[in-house]
Order: sequence, then C-alpha cells, then structure tokens
Amino acid sequence: MQNEVSEQAPQVSQPASTDPSFGDILSEFEHSHRRSSRKEGEGREGTVVAISAESVFIDIGFKTEGVIPRSEFVDSSGNLEIEKGQKVVVSIQGRDSEGYYQLSKLRVERPKDWSSLERAFDQKLNIAGVVSEVVKGGLSVDVGVRAFMPASRSGAKDAAEMEKLIGQEIQCRIIKLDVADEDVVVDRRVVLEEESAAARDQHFATFQEGMVLRGTVRSLMEYGAFVDLGGVDGLLHVADISWGRINKPSDVLNIGDSVEVKILKVEREKRRISLGLKQLIPDPWSMAEEKYKPGDRIRGTVSRLAEFGAFVELEPGLDGLIHLSELSWSRKIRKPGDVLKEGEAVEAVVLGVQPGERRIALGLKQALGDPWEEAEKKYPIGGTVEGLVTNLAKFGAFVELGEGIEGMIHIGDMSAEKRIEHPQEVLKPGQAVRAAILEVDKEKRRIRLGLKQLQPTSLDEYIAEHKVGDVVTGRVTEVLKSEVRVELGEGIRGVCAIGKAQESVAVAAAAEDKPDLSRLTSMLSAKWKQGKVIGAAVKQEPLRAGQIRSFRISSLDAKQKQINLEMAG
Repeated sequence: MQNEVSEQAPQVSQPASTDPSFGDILSEFEHSHRRSSRKEGEGREGTVVAISAESVFIDIGFKTEGVIPRSEFVDSSGNLEIEKGQKVVVSIQGRDSEGYYQLSKLRVERPKDWSSLERAFDQKLNIAGVVSEVVKGGLSVDVGVRAFMPASRSGAKDAAEMEKLIGQEIQCRIIKLDVADEDVVVDRRVVLEEESAAARDQHFATFQEGMVLRGTVRSLMEYGAFVDLGGVDGLLHVADISWGRINKPSDVLNIGDSVEVKILKVEREKRRISLGLKQLIPDPWSMAEEKYKPGDRIRGTVSRLAEFGAFVELEPGLDGLIHLSELSWSRKIRKPGDVLKEGEAVEAVVLGVQPGERRIALGLKQALGDPWEEAEKKYPIGGTVEGLVTNLAKFGAFVELGEGIEGMIHIGDMSAEKRIEHPQEVLKPGQAVRAAILEVDKEKRRIRLGLKQLQPTSLDEYIAEHKVGDVVTGRVTEVLKSEVRVELGEGIRGVCAIGKAQESVAVAAAAEDKPDLSRLTSMLSAKWKQGKVIGAAVKQEPLRAGQIRSFRISSLDAKQKQINLEMAG
C-alpha cells in the first residue's frame, strides 16, 4: 500500500529548516491527485476490467484492482447491467484476504458545510467521515471537506491497520479548524477511548456480588492477580486464590490463563471489583469434623515450622498443628526443627478437632507408641540400668534410659559415704552411669534410680570379710529390753539378742548413769587394734551403753545388710 501511495502521491521535498503545515501537505496531496477522475464529495471512479461468475474487477488507479460482488450489478430480472470497460463510481471498504480492495457502489457525498464543522468543533461533537487515503504522517479523511488525521490519533496500532481503514466510515472529532486555510485536523482515538469507557461503564453496571464469570488473567502482582472480565478488571487477591497456602499468585496462575471466578464485592464509587477463585469449591473446614476423628492416624506434609510447633497440611487449605509437647516422648526437644523439616511427610494421630476455630490438634509421638506402656516390665524394681546423664537439677540428675523415658537419681541416692550438696559433685551431663531401679510409676511417668545402692559400703566389706561364728569386739550403743545394738566399726552396726536371764541386768544397766564416753571410746579403739577382749573385770559388769564387749556373729545377710550377734561369754 505504501508503494501505491508513493506512486500516486509523490512527496515534495521541504527545506530542512521548515516543517510543512497540514495545509502544505494537503495542497501537495490534492496536486498529485488531480489526474484522478475522483470529484469533490464523491466516491472513487473506476473502470471495469474483468467480470467473473461471482465478482466484478475494477481498476481504481492503484496497482491492485478492487472487487465488488457481481450481484450488485444484476437487475430484478437477473440481467447484468455492466460490461467490461464501463466507468463506475465506488467507495473503498477495505481489503480482502487475497489483497484486493473491497468496493461498494455507495456514493460518498458530503456537502462542504463549514458552519456545521465550526459548530462541531466548538461543541466537541463527534462527526462522521470516510478515510480516503494514507498520506505522510497519517490519513486523509473526507468529512465534507478534506481533513487530516495524524497516525497517532487514528486508533490504529500499525501501518497495516491504517491501510485497513481506507474506505471505511469512522467517527471522529475535530481538534483543529482553520476555515481561512481550510485546515482541518481530526481525532479518531479520543472517540474510541470514550466509546470504550462508556462500554466499560455500561458493562460495570451489570456486575453483581455472587456472579460467577469467566475472565482472563491480565497481570500478576505480589498481592494478587488482575482478571479481565471483558473490558473491566477485577482483583483476585492472593488470599482468595486457594484454600491452601500459596506465597504468590504466580505459583498457581499465568498471564493469559482463562479462569472462572466469583464476584465477592463490587465498590461502584471506587470502581473496584473483588474476585474469588477458592470460593467456587467447598471450604475444607466445613467437612473437617466428619473426616477427622480423635484417634485417627493420618498422613500429611509439614508446611511450616513455628517456635511452638509444626503445621501439617492434611489437604489443601486444611492444616493441623503438632504442638512442641506432642513431638516426642523425650524431654530433649527444644524446637520443632530438632525433629521435623518443612516438606517432610509425616504420620500423626488426631488429638482433637475444632472446626469453628479452624484447628486440628495432632500428635507425632502418639503415632510412635507410648514407651511407658511397657516400662514396668522393661524396668523391674531391683534391677539395674545404664544410661547417659541428660540434665542436672538441684534435687537430682536425669538419666536417659530409652526413647521417651528418663529416670531420676535423687541427690539422697547418689552416695552412702558422704553428704552431697549438689549433683554436680558426683555427676556431669553426658556421663554414662549404672544405677539401681528403686521405683517405677507408670501413671506419673516416673522412674526413681539410685547410685549408692550399687556402691560397696564399709558394711558390705565387713560382711564379705567375716563369717558366722567369728568372735568380734564392739561397743554397746543402746540397750533395749530384748536386744542390744552394737557398733562394730565406723558405719558398721550389729544387733545382739539377749535372753531373759540377762533382761534384769540389761534394765538395771540402762537405768545407771551414762559412762565416761571418752574413756570407753579410747578403750574400744585400743581393743579393735588388739583384736581381743579387755579383761574379766569388764565381763562381769552389767550391759550398758558405752561398754566394749566380745560378740559372736550368729548370721550375716548381705542383701539386707544385716549382722546378727550373740554374747561371746
């Protein structure tokens, strides 16, 4: 088309320092077209060059002929009213797929009425015009007079679209009018924009909350997606895209996607439309109480970790929470990341469902089994266990016995030889220990352990070094009605039963004043060193506290840590 225009309307060069006015361009255009048979206010005159069974081909002065349906030249009797070589006035309507100009017999007659143009210009009225040619910088438009329409105001996207406008009747508005110079400039784009705005307004008025429409994703933002609903955009917020958790709209949508959406809100004053996508499917929480029962074992994916627990996605839009306390039977868990990581598949047990608060409580440790169920069988009282010290407290130390089970060694069960002020005097975290099982309470989830119960004492060593029948020396510490308590060494005590014949002597001895303990202690120490009784004079004295006497071992019980004695003579 550009070649055709250049041949029909050769351009006249202008001085480099002078920009041509519309009048100059128009004069040049008119001068170059004087050889054309087209008259002012009429359509284009052409010559019939060929006639086919369906079309009439007409030379309109361009390189490419125009074509008009044969039916437009057939009378009511079916006779053809035109022949080859005949002249005919036509108007150009555009081009067909084969490149021919599409013509019409309709004459374009627009009287030259400057007063009407002035009124249209003053009142900014829309007027009709027919695009006649492509000229330098734009288009020539017949509005009763010849007007110029800049390419930027044509509403066409490119040169190809501008060519398609040739011969078409358009609506435009005069943006410049100089009657003296017959200089008219028109604007089609402003009319198209106003028509589009009016169409949008009319379309916007039809939208109602609750309507379900199909639209096209026009753009994506961090906070949502804008959806074209046919010239009107609605905002699909990221929170209304899916019941499931998504970080940004581009995770699930692409520009150009066709989506079905529901109108959630229409703000007519602000011209805003809020859309929803997830609202077209049921809220998963509406069925949560029926689908998930306490005690059910379920599988899910860890979607998020928080300081207080881990969220597990059971289905899109429905997450359960495993609280920190429900992650493990062990006390070692400090944060969810010690056990789980995001994206990990887990099996858990439903602990509770609160659909109104959109909460499902889950337990991970319950899915692993409670280790305390078999604790009494696995850890019998009187047995021994080995484990690592996990933590020290002022009152004792905790020892890990197995997954989820800890035992506690009270500070009073750490040593039989000395008084312990703090467990750190004996133990430290991470230390391996062997302890005796003293108590198992499954209900309170508690196991009491002891260290001193496995440590050999002076009494244990004494029992191991002696046998029944051995004669030993001891100091009477207490005389009772039926027995005498005897100190055999530091931390070693025995019991001597006394007969009826000795009871009166023992009672009398108990009633006497207390002896000089310092003297008796010196005598007892001397006797322990010599390994023999002091003398007959002492034997003849009645039994009383503080005496040092000889006794014979009648029985030894290592398990009960008990030594039974009898008088040696």
